[in-house]
Amino acid sequence: MGIVTEDVAQVRAVTDIVALIGEYTPLKRVGRRFVGLCPFHSEKTASFSVNAEEGLYYCFGCKASGDPITFLRAIEGCDFVEAVEKLAQRAGIAVRHDAGSPTGLEHDKLHVLKETMERAVAFYHQRLLEAKDAGRARQYLRSRGYGGDVVRQFRLGWAPGGSTLTRALGGDARVLVEAGLARAGNYGVMDAFHDRVIFPIFDPSGAAIALGGRVLPGGSDGPKYRNSPETPVYSKRRTLYALNWARQAVVQTQEVVVCEGYTDAIGLFVAGVPRAVATCGTSLTEEHFKLLARFARKVVLAFDADAAGESAAARFYEWERLHDLEVAVAELPPGADPGELACRDPGALKAAVEQAKPFLEFRLEQVLSPQHLRSAESRARSAEHAVEMIAEHPNELVRDQYVVTVADRTRIEAARLRERVELARRANPAPPQLAAGGRTLDRRGGRLGGGRAGRRSDDDPPPWVGREEGSSLNGGTRRAPSRPSPGRRAGRDALALAIHAPEAMARRLDAALFADPVQRRAFEALAAATSLSEAIDAADEEAADLLRQLTVSEPSAEADQTIVALARAGAVSALARTEAEARSADSGGDGSRLAIAGHTITWLKQQLELIAEPGVGQVPPPQVIEAADRLVAWLAEHREEVA
Repeated sequence: MGIVTEDVAQVRAVTDIVALIGEYTPLKRVGRRFVGLCPFHSEKTASFSVNAEEGLYYCFGCKASGDPITFLRAIEGCDFVEAVEKLAQRAGIAVRHDAGSPTGLEHDKLHVLKETMERAVAFYHQRLLEAKDAGRARQYLRSRGYGGDVVRQFRLGWAPGGSTLTRALGGDARVLVEAGLARAGNYGVMDAFHDRVIFPIFDPSGAAIALGGRVLPGGSDGPKYRNSPETPVYSKRRTLYALNWARQAVVQTQEVVVCEGYTDAIGLFVAGVPRAVATCGTSLTEEHFKLLARFARKVVLAFDADAAGESAAARFYEWERLHDLEVAVAELPPGADPGELACRDPGALKAAVEQAKPFLEFRLEQVLSPQHLRSAESRARSAEHAVEMIAEHPNELVRDQYVVTVADRTRIEAARLRERVELARRANPAPPQLAAGGRTLDRRGGRLGGGRAGRRSDDDPPPWVGREEGSSLNGGTRRAPSRPSPGRRAGRDALALAIHAPEAMARRLDAALFADPVQRRAFEALAAATSLSEAIDAADEEAADLLRQLTVSEPSAEADQTIVALARAGAVSALARTEAEARSADSGGDGSRLAIAGHTITWLKQQLELIAEPGVGQVPPPQVIEAADRLVAWLAEHREEVA
């Protein structure tokens, strides 16, 4: 495993699962649980539920479930050890690795690199705030509208000339080189950044992983920007600058603004758009979209999206589909970038983001502008360009909507444009995206037809309606909703109470009371374990899934009502079986069996009369509860006979 078992248990116990999950999807309290939209699949009606006391979550739509470690692994795509370490860092506790474990040694190395980078960030930041040689850097930042609060929020720094950082940090020079903070030369190692404003880069959890350096205006030391090289803790294709600061606003609004530079992202924050991120010297990649899909449903591009669209439109549409993201474009004034516009006219920048247009609409507006529609020839050319753009979109309904728009603007019949669109699509067919094994991916990248990532339509009935315990939520044939039997309903209530209010059900339940086999196995796992998590681990998959569901569900009945309902359902079943046995004994001439069966039938009927179904919401009186307890004891004693 790599981490000592006791430390894993401690991390799991101290992690606030509601706070953790709330960083990725908004949650609201409903009774004793928290509910929200599932971060693992697309939905409009909340089916994701969290039990804060037990530290467990469950989605009734895609069946994703687990504890804080499971959640972080699924949402961040990290391995077990990395997830435990991130949660331990959040909680401020140290974890121990198994001695000599290769996994432990590797993670120790990554920890050293991040710790070294954090020391470098602190050094450069302090240098900017206090050093005399940082005067020009402070002046430059003030000219960009960055006051001391912005400098401190983004931990901006100043890298002077020479090898100041290398001397200040000391230690193993090889670590500095591997972290991208220094370069090996003929006379030893030297700092990688000289005379530059430093923009520290952090991972989504806030750990320092890289640096970006901007030369001051008039400087001549190499390119305008210099970034850290790829390292074991930093990949440009998987990193977005400022996501650690923007994440909370992104989750709350379900929208993220993507720009091209560090100063652009900071400018958006200054302009009142604190949900901005920036690529780190690379174009947008699918890895970036996967990362953003953990937090948002809408991506607003705040850069030259038209130029990018010429080469990336098909990829954007495919990423929209695979990751269930809407891509829009903030239309900036010609020649303006977000950083410059934030300084000159922050209101205009904020308005551009708020009025962002869908990606295809933005591109079409460029070819359908009034100056391109002044003559029959120019309208025809614009229509041809528009047809090519529309043909790239994978959704037939979306294509048709834009065909109507283009037809209206170019004065060309929509039917003729539709023919052109279909011809263009046949000339350049888009192959379907397939998962391993040849199955089509769903909109979140998971396989359709069941499993953790299976997608439930919002038109489907709620997953808890008309479904037998343990049956698939996503696969199989759709059935009409049906009411669960009273015994099965009471069995769910009993298990929920055994989880949430065990003291109320202590010594009152027995496996014989559960007619449903999945419920019975879930109860047996629960009864044999010392904790809920132990029961879930020990149960088979169907029973464990039921326990996870009930962990995040509120009990729908009181303990006495549930015991009475269970006893009534068990007694009715036992009575039916005993009456069948009596008929068999009578036809076979077995007087002894018939007499015993008759006595049992009489007794069961008497007890059932005592626990006749009460009115809705009526609390069972003491004599009814006593009769129910007698029936429970009798059913447990005759378990083999009534099974």
